[in-house]
Amino acid sequence: METNPNGDPAPDVPEGDYTEAGVPNFDYVRDRIERRIATADGATELAEGTPEAASLDEQLAERDRAARERLEQIRRSMGN
Repeated sequence: METNPNGDPAPDVPEGDYTEAGVPNFDYVRDRIERRIATADGATELAEGTPEAASLDEQLAERDRAARERLEQIRRSMGN
């Protein structure tokens, strides 16, 4: 029989996804998190392949270019 650090017998851990007290075990929680990450990654991949995503990427690139130009213009006007 296993014992915990203070010498008392360790409680039996029930098989399955939850303890007798209704608490999910580590493996169950890890599996749920991994499934959610995989689902989110898949949704992101699918969304990136749409024409809307390409349009947004182009808009962001144009905004970044305009911001860099404006910053350079401000720097020139300040004499830097």
